[in-house]
Formats: sequence, C-alpha cells, structure tokens
Amino acid sequence: MTFDCDRETISGVIFQPVATEPCLTTPAGFEAIATLARRRMIVLVFNLATWSLLMLWAGSILGSGGWTWLDGAILICLGFAAPWPVLGFWNAAIGLWQLSGKRGPAVLLTPDGEKPAPITVKTAVLMTLRNEDPVRALRRLKIVKESLDQTGEGQQFSYFVLSDTDRADVASREEDAIADWQAHDADRERIIYRRRDHNLGFKAGNVRDFATGSGREFELMLPLDADSLMTGTAILELVRIMQRHPDLGILQGLVVGTPTASAFARIFQFGMRLGMRTYTMGQAWWAGDCGSYWGHNALVRIAPFVAHCELPVLAGGPPLGGRILSHDQVEAALMRAAGFEVRVLPVEIGSFEDNPPNAVAFADRDARWCQGNLQYLKLIGLRGLYPVSRYQLIWAVLMFVGVPAWIVLFALAPFAAAEAERMIPDFPFRSAVALSLALLLMHLAPKLSAALNVMLTPGEIRRFGGGARFTLGAGIEILFSLFLAATTSLRTALFMMGLLLGRSAGWEAQARDTDGLTWSAAASRFWPHALFGVGVGCAFATVAPHLLLWSLPVTLGFVAAIPFAVLTASPAVGDFLRRHRIAGVPEDFSPPPEIRTLQLAGGF
Repeated sequence: MTFDCDRETISGVIFQPVATEPCLTTPAGFEAIATLARRRMIVLVFNLATWSLLMLWAGSILGSGGWTWLDGAILICLGFAAPWPVLGFWNAAIGLWQLSGKRGPAVLLTPDGEKPAPITVKTAVLMTLRNEDPVRALRRLKIVKESLDQTGEGQQFSYFVLSDTDRADVASREEDAIADWQAHDADRERIIYRRRDHNLGFKAGNVRDFATGSGREFELMLPLDADSLMTGTAILELVRIMQRHPDLGILQGLVVGTPTASAFARIFQFGMRLGMRTYTMGQAWWAGDCGSYWGHNALVRIAPFVAHCELPVLAGGPPLGGRILSHDQVEAALMRAAGFEVRVLPVEIGSFEDNPPNAVAFADRDARWCQGNLQYLKLIGLRGLYPVSRYQLIWAVLMFVGVPAWIVLFALAPFAAAEAERMIPDFPFRSAVALSLALLLMHLAPKLSAALNVMLTPGEIRRFGGGARFTLGAGIEILFSLFLAATTSLRTALFMMGLLLGRSAGWEAQARDTDGLTWSAAASRFWPHALFGVGVGCAFATVAPHLLLWSLPVTLGFVAAIPFAVLTASPAVGDFLRRHRIAGVPEDFSPPPEIRTLQLAGGF
C-alpha cells in the first residue's frame, strides 16, 4: 500500500493517511525516495561485499590445511563478529566524504543570513528522574531554562520534572528542590513536578503517562535525562526545524560529552566525539527518514507519539519479555510507520550529556542496553515497519550478539595457533596477520576518519587544544579503547549468559560523579576478565610461545582489567588530565555560557 503525502488534521487529532498515488519524496520532502533507495542499495552492497570478502579471506586461511571443527567454529564466530566493524568502516568513510565535501544536513538548518522564524509552537521540556541526586539534576534543567529565557522565546516552553523515585528520602529532597526553584522563579506556573507511585514501563512509561495527560496541551516535547544539558540556541534550532516541517515526528540532535573531572569519562568522550562525528554523518546519509532516536535530547511531536508509539508488552516474563527497556528505537520505528519522519541532525549544535565516570558504571549501563536490545528479537516481525526501521532493530540485536562471538574467537585463538604451528611452513601467517590488522583498522575507522577530518578542517585542531594535545589525546584514547573493549566484551558476554538463567537488569539511578574505585570493588567485578586473560596468555605460552607477544593486544586488556578500572577512576588521574588539558573536547578550551555556568555551580 502507498500513501498520500498529505495528512488531514481535525482539532489536533492526526488521522491515518489514505491509500492513493505513491509519494515521490519523504513526508517532509527532504529527499526523493528514489535517492534514498539508491543510497541504501549502495551501502548494502558495500557492506555485504566487504563482509563476504572478509569471510572468503578468513576461509582461505583457515582451510589452508584442511577443514576441522575448530576452523568452522572460528569462521562462524567471525561471521557474527564482523558486521559491526564493517558497517562502522563504511559509515565513517561516507561521513568523511560528506564532511570533506561540505555535503552535510544543511537542508534542515536555518539558511545562513535568513532571519530566524519566531517560535509559535509550545514545547514541554521533560526531565525524568529515578532516585537521582535532585540538586545535581535540577541544576542542569535550570541552566536550560535560563538559556532559553535569554533567547527571548522562553515563554513558549514549560518544564516538567517526572519522577519515578521510590525512596522516601530522595523524594523529599526532590520536593524541596522543586519548591525552592518555584519560589525563586517568576515562571513558577511553568515549572511542574509530578511523582508516580509506581515504575510501570520504566522511563518510557513515565514519558508516555505525561504525553497522554498534560502533554496534550503541547505540540512538542523535549525529553532530557538527569545528566542532560542543552543550550537555548540548540533547542530553538531544533524547534524551528520541527515547526517548518510538520511531518517530522522525531528530530534527534547529536549529543556530545560534557567536560568532566573523571579520567574514564574524559578519555571515553574524547573518542566518542571523534567517532560520532563521521559515523553519525554517514549513517544519516542512508538512514534518512528512518533515523535513530536515543531517547533524550531530541524533540518529539506529541500527537503522533500518543496515537502511534505505544510500546507493546512482550510475551513472557523478564528478562526478554514484559515491558521494553530500550524504548527509543522502537518508538522511532513506530513513528516512521505512522507516516512521520525520524531524523538525526548529525552536527554539534550544543547538546550534552555526562558519560559514565568509571568502568563499573559503564558496564552496568551496557548490560541494561544489552537486555533492552535483545528484547527486539520479539519485535523484528512487528507489522507495518519500514525495512530500514526493521533493519535497525536487527542491527541493535547483532551489536550485542557479536560480543560473545569475539570472546569465543579470543578463547579459540591459542588452539588455532597450535594448529598453525603444526602446519609450518604451509600456514599463511602473513595473510592471517594482514586480516587481523584489517579488522582492527575497521574497528578504529570511525575514530581515525574523524581525526583526519579534524586535521583537514582549518582551525579545528585548535578547538581541541592544538596539535600536540590532540595527537596525545588520540593516542591515549586508542589504547584506552582497546582496554575498554576487553573489559566490556567479557562483561557483556557473561551478562548474556545470565539472561539465559533469568537474570534481569532494571532502570535504577546511575553513577554520575567520580569518587574513585577501590581495588576490592574493581576486583569483585573484573576478576573473571583477569582470569580469562591469564588463561589465554598461558595457552599461547604453552602451544606457541613466540606468538605470545602478538597476543598481547588481546590478552593484556583482559589481564589488566582491574588496574585499568582503578586507574581510570582515580580522581588524581582525572585531575592530572584536566590540569594539563589532555584528551580535552572543544568545550574544555572554549566553553559555551551554559557549560561555564555549570562549572561555576560545581556541576562537575
């Protein structure tokens, strides 16, 4: 069935489109459907061809001495593990091409020199809380309001604090903090606090309860997490885009890390700042109207959200049944299926979030995402979804399915080395090393391509503190990412085993600030990593001692998981990096007023 490009609206109620002649463009008219189809076919062909070449290459190496069960197991694991770095490589390559040619999403932005349109729609700014430090969270929401007020358009925004807190002491502090804010703000009637006495549907249920109630008085909502911060100008830019294009259902701004005192978060977000730059730009090129939604720092059109984006309750009980944990991409898929575009604006416009302050908090967040994404297995066949939206659900599952595949590959590596030793001189060692380096290059492609873009863009290196600091930060981050990959991959693989036994994650307060990590706390979480790394290393030393050095990029990350967690959580290390401005993002060197206000208020 095809649908008309137009949609009738009566008293704010949006009706389903009727079958008619096919549209030639996406609902908001940003691209021709044929153009998007061509882009998607290009990306599909490039990814399938690259994956197939990798598999043929690996097969030629593994089968050089005849096939065994070990060769088959390694090839199967590689088949599950390779798609993620392959897509990352091509997204980064496309993104670098776009950025180099200035082919970015200018069509969405207000044209240069054009007077910005006045804001005519009303927007609800939401902050969801559950057992968080209310003073810390509300400090950020107050800055958002102050920044919007300074634009002269503040009267079009109202602020809702939506609490699912179930601890009486935290709830009391929330109420006191809200009362104090209202008492000192002339717009107290536009500052609303609501606390549910249940946590039904987790964060998604909290937001939906608002949207189906008080939210009907607004056209747009801007969900924020407890660690979110946005500039007033960034919010207005997003609102103006939504205002110009009523067929946009969700508009996701690119979110970057807030400057931080945590060594872990500082190094991590330096790499994310680079990696997201080209990766997200490349993905937006082909995803187009079926873009991603990350659940916060994005504008959502409330009427179609209420009408079409109610999350299904999955059959069975937890961990993979019941209420959906990772709601955002499902809501994006449902919004697009209803005839509204979902777009990512992949440029840095002034949208921030905190990153986990240590490896333990990072692993906990990853576990929650893992469980939520694996729930998508029950949603892939949902009727009415667009093929790209369905693909994104599949991809979210494969992102985590590939993790245990890598772990099994590492565990089998010593046995593969022993088999290769028996084949000397017939085993193609050089080809095996080249394949390993190719996979590593693909894994690092988003970071390397973004670093190249920074170096090629006039004045960009200066924003990162100059060439010396940028180079040092990039080198530290690459080493950091190798250790982090080892730390998180085994943790995720073990968590997935726990899911099979019924273990479940939930939506609880996250660690936001860095207080250091004791050796005992790190050891209690990461001793399996050290044991795994020592085991693999000993196996290499036994069957192929001269390959032990080559195994260090893999084994060392596991062996050193405990000291890595302690060191990167150390306040002293974080203070050193901050004082010397190592691994700094542009906001460290030239912070916008909102970041400076947060710094002066002791926000980090």
